[in-house]
Amino acid sequence: MSAGQKPLKATVNCDMGEGFALYTIANDEELMKTIHLANIACGFHASDFSIMNTTVALAKAHAVSVGAHPSLPDRQGFGRREMKMEPDELLSCFVYQIGALNGFLKLHGLPLNHVKPHGAIYGQTSRSIELARAVVSATKAFSTPDDQVAFVGLAGTAHQAACEEAGVPFIAEWFADLDYDDAGKLLITKKHEPISSEVIRARVTRLLESRQITTTSENGESYLPLGDCVNEVSICCHSDTPGAVQNAQLVKSLVDESNRHAGHA
Repeated sequence: MSAGQKPLKATVNCDMGEGFALYTIANDEELMKTIHLANIACGFHASDFSIMNTTVALAKAHAVSVGAHPSLPDRQGFGRREMKMEPDELLSCFVYQIGALNGFLKLHGLPLNHVKPHGAIYGQTSRSIELARAVVSATKAFSTPDDQVAFVGLAGTAHQAACEEAGVPFIAEWFADLDYDDAGKLLITKKHEPISSEVIRARVTRLLESRQITTTSENGESYLPLGDCVNEVSICCHSDTPGAVQNAQLVKSLVDESNRHAGHA
């Protein structure tokens, strides 16, 4: 960390409500006890109207801030397959999904806190400023002068650039249970492999104490700076990674300790 830099303020987020009908994919009840932000699936990669309603109610019960987690229309591939879509079509795709979740938030008297793209479109929008502008515009459409909806994405990419252009609050995200290549690119996998608590602890500690992202390659681990302009980070623990509850509990304990030490409320 550079001299004069403020310690990072951190939260823990998780992608939730990713079942369908009678099928469940994660232990949302236990995860909701551990996190600060819930990114709730909006029906295009997972979830349905009953699950959205239940998950919003669960978040309210645990005082967790709720965000929309829209996806490409790809249930069969769980939203983790890339799809070619024009910016105007993507804008409509996101407005449709965010609007669906926002209806349940209004039902339960909760605000929409943020929007975080899911899966393949998360990566696509981080690389394309045109696509990023589309999803940020969809986010901004749900803001009011008194209640700004934030966008959660990758620091130093088109996500952050589009937010700065549009005046949308940006929350930098880092993933505790996914790898980054030696250029700092997030490696989005269709199926998440188990990751040890030792690896998670080391990576999270390095991020919070040194503002460094751990990268992996054939030559082993290396480290890249998170970015001088980032003062807040939200750490994601996926609900469908094996050991998700234990992963989230570990990250939450590290985040709480770091925030206390840094003087963040």
